[in-house]
Amino acid sequence: EPPRESRMTTIVNPSGGWGISAFETRARPPGQRHAEKPSIIARDTLPVMKNKTLAAWLAFIGGPLGLHRFYLFGIWDTLGWILPVPTALGIYGVQRVQEFGLDDVASWLLIPLAGFCFAGCALNAIVYALMTKEAWNAKFNPEAPEDAQPGQTNWMTIGAIVLSLLIGTTVLMSSIVFSIQRYFEYQIEEAQKISQ
Repeated sequence: EPPRESRMTTIVNPSGGWGISAFETRARPPGQRHAEKPSIIARDTLPVMKNKTLAAWLAFIGGPLGLHRFYLFGIWDTLGWILPVPTALGIYGVQRVQEFGLDDVASWLLIPLAGFCFAGCALNAIVYALMTKEAWNAKFNPEAPEDAQPGQTNWMTIGAIVLSLLIGTTVLMSSIVFSIQRYFEYQIEEAQKISQ
């Protein structure tokens, strides 16, 4: 009986992402000392998938620091690096209030910057979470199927929507009220000084 050899063949999914290896045993031709090298078809690797729920939570929790932008668009995203600026200015405004009191005019402008930044990121989280799986995968996972799992909506996604709507609206309204109230109080105080 002639010697036999095993040959491995890889079957690849055309859409990429997986492959099946099969072994075939057959007789070795006379005079051939070594088996042929395995016949392997190079397979595609899965791209990094962007998860809609994770992006929504990053926008809600870490949005003022640009975390959702870095997750979706990479570490060199310009807007991701700009977002921490108004956040830092707002924190500086809080420190000025603690140091100089509520009469500090600069704090009236600085504190709302952080509030508006947070509210905008909360709105962004809502927009992400409300995107259909087809729209999400088409924009952020273009190489994946339209109904890929990262674009699915689950209870965690709904939780991000609810908290973003509740807290984002509260922060936005508080920022607006704080600025307007302090502005009119300042105008009244100045008018009283003039009348005296």
